[in-house]
Amino acid sequence: MKLLLIGCEYAGTTTLAKGILRWGESEMGAYFGLIHDHWKVPHVTGHWPIDTDAFPTAEERRDLVDLSPKFKEQMQRHSLYYHIQPGAFDKGKEEQQGFYPDYLAIGMHIEDAVYGPLYFGYGGEGQPAPRDMVKQTVERALLKFAPEFVLVHVKAHPTVIRQRMADAPHDNPVVQDEDVELVLRQFEEAYQSSAIQHKLEIDTSNATVEDTVAEFITKFEPYLTDDDRERKRESQARRGQGGTG
Repeated sequence: MKLLLIGCEYAGTTTLAKGILRWGESEMGAYFGLIHDHWKVPHVTGHWPIDTDAFPTAEERRDLVDLSPKFKEQMQRHSLYYHIQPGAFDKGKEEQQGFYPDYLAIGMHIEDAVYGPLYFGYGGEGQPAPRDMVKQTVERALLKFAPEFVLVHVKAHPTVIRQRMADAPHDNPVVQDEDVELVLRQFEEAYQSSAIQHKLEIDTSNATVEDTVAEFITKFEPYLTDDDRERKRESQARRGQGGTG
């Protein structure tokens, strides 16, 4: 299983990713190991749930925010290219490269292409490494080495985004109130134009976490690979045996 979740901050990508990780490992026999979520400055290090100690401290987050656009751009571009190295998708050898057989990421090149030019001063047209070009490079690699990748667009109504911003503000949030419609539109456009072939959308505006995960499971079913289906059968068989013991 190889999944990339994208969407405006506060739409619910992280919440859904955590639900998918639990579901995939318990119900599907998947081995995600962790979630790659490194593309919203200053949240660029550490992984949930296995090395949260590597998350930046408050002081480190301030230092990261204060980096120049030049260094933010290079840091994020290098991170992107590391995460699409061929070894990350070499079946049976992923862990030799520090990855896992199943891949669960949030944002990646699409998040970077939205937020870099809008908030961090890099990646726009006429600037070094424009993100339109980086996006094409990343997606060519994904299509070549992991064509089974599924792109999941998580969205919510602007009023819901703003209510979540007010009710549970993030540490070092990225999206500003006045930009919500613009950011939602940019993610929608990036989703529609992505070269990734397997796609699905989920609207979390009026859904519980449980409902959202259930909707994902239903919509993801057509994209299960043969290996996924075999593991699912084996996992269900093991649970059935355990239940009759």
